[in-house]
Amino acid sequence: MVKPGKLIVFSAPSGAGKSTLKDALMSRFPSLRYSVSATTRKPRPGEQEGVHYFFRNQDEFRSMIDRQELVEHMQVHGNYYGTPRTPILKALQEGHSVILDLDVYGKVNFDKAFPDALGILIVPPSLEELERRLVARKSDDEETIRVRLQNATRELEFATREGKYEYTVVNDNFHYALEELTRILEREIGETAQVRPQAQDKR
Repeated sequence: MVKPGKLIVFSAPSGAGKSTLKDALMSRFPSLRYSVSATTRKPRPGEQEGVHYFFRNQDEFRSMIDRQELVEHMQVHGNYYGTPRTPILKALQEGHSVILDLDVYGKVNFDKAFPDALGILIVPPSLEELERRLVARKSDDEETIRVRLQNATRELEFATREGKYEYTVVNDNFHYALEELTRILEREIGETAQVRPQAQDKR
């Protein structure tokens, strides 16, 4: 009988480095599966259907809600985002652990359906450093960066007050954060990472 996998939810404010860390972990644990979200926003250049998101129009998304196909869903900046239920259940039944990328508000709703999900909060070392990273990305104007910083403050306060996160990892140094996350996953899913290069302390 196959042992069911574990649900692992990552949350972080924009610019904290969550996606880069998640991708690195997926390469270290090939048995992990990533939960692809559904959204009504338009695909960005390079994004693929079923890989980055399931792209749906407003009517299709509402039908998914009506059919209770989504574990949780939220509206953000005029677009809907949600977590399809079936792919998660299928992966778990096959013995795979599943990584989800949810904001702190979506995590609260997700926990209502899956209260045993493991929560990992990725945080920047400071809001000043977060601002520096957002500016360095050169993808947002000053007003957008200001809004992102305001959102980050609210999200971190909400996560501390209302969230259920068993681990909080400070992404000050990428390699050290990755090593810490690797150790957490090895312990939680009972699997040894395939690649564990030694991080060098350059601080």
